[in-house]
Amino acid sequence: MLKIKNVSKVYEGGKKAVNNINLHIKKGEFIAFIGPSGCGKTTTMKLINRLIETTEGDIYIEGENIRDKNVVELRRSIGYVIQQIGLFPHMTIAENIALVPKLLNWPLEKRRKRAEELLKLVNMDPSYLERYPDELSGGQQQRIGVLRALAADPPLILMDEPFGALDPITRDGLQDEFKNLQQSLGKTIVFVTHDMDEAIKLADRIVIMRAGEIVQVGSPDDILREPANDFVEEFLGKHRIMESRPNLQTVKQIMNKNPVSITEDESLSQAIKMMRDKKVDSLLVVDNDNILKGFIDIEMIEENRKKQSSVYQIMETNLYTVEQNTLLRDTVRKILRNGMRYVPIVDEEKHLTGIVTRASLANIVYDSIWGDQELIP
Repeated sequence: MLKIKNVSKVYEGGKKAVNNINLHIKKGEFIAFIGPSGCGKTTTMKLINRLIETTEGDIYIEGENIRDKNVVELRRSIGYVIQQIGLFPHMTIAENIALVPKLLNWPLEKRRKRAEELLKLVNMDPSYLERYPDELSGGQQQRIGVLRALAADPPLILMDEPFGALDPITRDGLQDEFKNLQQSLGKTIVFVTHDMDEAIKLADRIVIMRAGEIVQVGSPDDILREPANDFVEEFLGKHRIMESRPNLQTVKQIMNKNPVSITEDESLSQAIKMMRDKKVDSLLVVDNDNILKGFIDIEMIEENRKKQSSVYQIMETNLYTVEQNTLLRDTVRKILRNGMRYVPIVDEEKHLTGIVTRASLANIVYDSIWGDQELIP
């Protein structure tokens, strides 16, 4: 799909921003470039769509040298998403999404239909098409920026720290959403980030750069287990705690298969009794078919017990869940980064099947840090 061959970028004065880079990217692959500021990752991305011209070497997209293509046509054939989003405030959402198709002379009806199709992919109502960017939240605007890059159905999409300006919760949600979208559409993604969490979560392969050169290329698991040198090891930081437990891959391997739950039609009095008996301060709420509906905790009951009587009336339905085959490292990151006490595990039909708690992670961290040391009496 994408071949970078002996590519360098030299600025006036002889400074090499990129030095003899070689990389082959397969069709449908998600590649994340990461490294410290000034390492050349964004420069490399801009060389691909000729926002910056190479000094040496060649770049091929689907076998064609980008030097042989008209630069305008090249850029219109590549999706591009940036942190600042760059939506045009005087254009509706429909017009923003369909900007490139309009430049490609798609008829109005076809552009409109494409915009509607794309909104459905990110669970946004078609009514958003007539709104303007300032009427949307930051997360919604970023979704539109991604959809605009997808509008002309390009095989390759470049993304330069697209989620960097968002709050952690919105960012996590968009990362999950975009990864699922990329896998379903089979797009090739070149993604620049400064966040190792993000690279590990999203990428099929990570390209670690330093001083304009590639230091290591590999899958997240390969890099976590075998960092190329001290620089990579330091850059990985806290993710190294998983290295000593390579046999642990998915949440299914450590989840508690008997989470404490209560049906939504039970009374608050019954919920309090169950909390006391099970020695917990929160309960997962399910329906009669064991489909997860939400949760309640002791604070919610205390605030509402004089006004409401049933679990259904006060339960919180906004709850982060994962499936059994979700990578353990993603769930660990979610729990530790966002201060969650637990993450419920569900199947494809949303039946509650288990739970991973902060406590269940304690042994992994303990073994990773002290597992090879003898206990001191």
